[in-house]
Amino acid sequence: MPDAATPALTGAAATLAAALGCGLLIGLERERRKGEGPGRALAGLRSFALVCVTGAAAALTQITGVVVAGAAFVAALTVVAYWRDRSDDPGVTTEVALVLTYLIGVLCAWQLPLAAAMAAGLTVVLAGREHMHRFVRHWLTPAEVRDGIVLAALVLVALPLVPDRPLWGPVLNPHIVVQLLALLLAVQSLAHLGRRLLRARHAVALSSLASGFVSSTATIASLGLLVREGPSGARMMAGGALLSCVSTQLQLLLVAVAVQPSWLPVLWLPALAAAALAAAWGAWLVRGTATGVEPAQTPTPRAQGDDERMFSLKGAAVVAVLLTGVQALVHGLELWLGTAGLYTGTLLGALADLHSALAAVFIASQPTAQAGLAVMLALAVHALSKSVTAGVAGGARYLAWFAPGLWVHTLLGVALLWFLRP
Repeated sequence: MPDAATPALTGAAATLAAALGCGLLIGLERERRKGEGPGRALAGLRSFALVCVTGAAAALTQITGVVVAGAAFVAALTVVAYWRDRSDDPGVTTEVALVLTYLIGVLCAWQLPLAAAMAAGLTVVLAGREHMHRFVRHWLTPAEVRDGIVLAALVLVALPLVPDRPLWGPVLNPHIVVQLLALLLAVQSLAHLGRRLLRARHAVALSSLASGFVSSTATIASLGLLVREGPSGARMMAGGALLSCVSTQLQLLLVAVAVQPSWLPVLWLPALAAAALAAAWGAWLVRGTATGVEPAQTPTPRAQGDDERMFSLKGAAVVAVLLTGVQALVHGLELWLGTAGLYTGTLLGALADLHSALAAVFIASQPTAQAGLAVMLALAVHALSKSVTAGVAGGARYLAWFAPGLWVHTLLGVALLWFLRP
């Protein structure tokens, strides 16, 4: 009988030990902020450790009433502590953390890895108080806060409520349209925040990479105009233009994730290989001429929209509508002309926007040899469109520095797609 009970006792001991460790981890951070004397905070190292172990012990009894009673006791304790707090700024962070610590202890008996992750996450949130407050109050602008709220509402409220069914064959799915819009806004937001954090160093490279997520073609044109209008070096601007093509390759994978994940096994290696080559080539061009140039004196391309805004909702909506429209165009041409219609619609779409054309291919069919050929043709046509844009905007010297890297990384992606085609 004792031998049969040994595994259960060992498991219970391990659960309690893990709960003790989680409680101590959280309590260490709270102890540093607890203070001393009559005005000290509610709980510290020992309190958090005991509460977490209490939650684990309650869960080990496997009696629901005991778990609920323990939670009610901890909640009541926090209410009383908050009511008796006489400080000038009575927050509820410690009280809420104490209740969550009890629940983490309960979770230790059910899902130990998840409980440990929650304990670590809670500790990080508690320890980052000053940095988070400074970030929200002093670093973020009011426009960025509003944009963050819009993005959160779109992802957490609108997206789950939109029906997930196509209205015409495999296209015109409202859920995918909203998902694409949210994806575009999220990428623009990350690019904007990254540009604000890092714009003081390597301005051309970082701004080009960020602007490429909005429009690589527009970035190439704006850098070309800088070459024509001022003393900006053609080599440096061509390097920035090539770095914007990295964003094109990465966004290709994002579109595949959003509309047809079954394409990822075919696309991930060509897209990442092409992006890596474009990044290395572009960095070499920028680094070769950026020595000794002060960041403040370096001309930087600007993404569309106001600098204070994290994204352009109107611009992203236009892109999402364009993506959907090209998808419908390609599907209609495919129904009318068959395979020839698929190729025609894809090539026409690639002249205007690569991601619109490829999204249409992705959503219209699973990975096949014919669809893979359409993707390869779209990549080549889009590279031709960028070459023409660079030549018209920046002139022959700008095009001469930019075109080799553009075509080599594009042909690398096309070649890998050819070998990996279904």
